[in-house]
Amino acid sequence: MTGANHDPETLAFYDREAAAYAGRRLPKASERLTDFLAALPVGGRVLDLGCGGGQDSEVMLAHGFEVTATDGSPGLARIAQARLGQPVRIQLFEDLDDEAAFDGIWANASLLHVPTPGLAKILGRVHRALRPGGTFHASYKAGESGGRDTLGRYFNFPSEAALRDAYELAGPWAGITISQGVGHSYEQEERTWLLVTVVRPA
Repeated sequence: MTGANHDPETLAFYDREAAAYAGRRLPKASERLTDFLAALPVGGRVLDLGCGGGQDSEVMLAHGFEVTATDGSPGLARIAQARLGQPVRIQLFEDLDDEAAFDGIWANASLLHVPTPGLAKILGRVHRALRPGGTFHASYKAGESGGRDTLGRYFNFPSEAALRDAYELAGPWAGITISQGVGHSYEQEERTWLLVTVVRPA
């Protein structure tokens, strides 16, 4: 059953499929990740929120950033920890309690699993964890309402308007930038993605 802030069935999927999911071939650094890192201070502190197999954290570390990686799946966290050679927090989104700790927060294909009613609350925790002037990037699969994919994973499938509402409830932000992109999901289904970048006011 989907709870207010996380979905146990989705977490169980990632534990079951951790090796296959983390073993996918991914680009060394996506354009979005490169742009995100360019907006941060040199050597800044970054939270990889829902790090999966740790591929993006690996890129951040290689570029000289101080990285805190977290994931709600113990199986994925163990794989990421082995990849990175440093501890990875096993942590649910609703347990994020850092305050003004990070210059950047990266949530690539992770917050899209937060049940819709709890999204604004989680975004509020992200806002609190950012330092003033910090940048936050997240990606979501576009849609009109939450539901499950063919693998049983829950997605919030938001519209652009619904996302903007959730972010505004969690703010204030120094502007909300939402763009669209097309990509393939884990099961190779082509989807429209909503890419959101915001900055906590300095």
